[in-house]
Amino acid sequence: MKNKFFIAFAAFVIWISFLDKTNLMSQYQFQSEVNKLENQKAFFIQEIKQTKEEQQELLSSPEKLEKFAREKYYMKKDNEDLFIITPAPKPQP
Repeated sequence: MKNKFFIAFAAFVIWISFLDKTNLMSQYQFQSEVNKLENQKAFFIQEIKQTKEEQQELLSSPEKLEKFAREKYYMKKDNEDLFIITPAPKPQP
């Protein structure tokens, strides 16, 4: 304990580990948030890619655009009737 280098090193380790603004716990939290944001970025890049492919597919032919409009937005022609059938709710036990 009389070695001044050991005391200085121990003080430095304690300072970095607990007292500093960017201590080890903060660094761990920052890294976990960075990982979470990188995962979200990859997810959204994939979603953008998929959406662009769907957009190209829809704009390529009028038949596909009509099918999309009928399925997603329940659009219909003037001489048609539209019936939407939904499943009955499950009874509660």
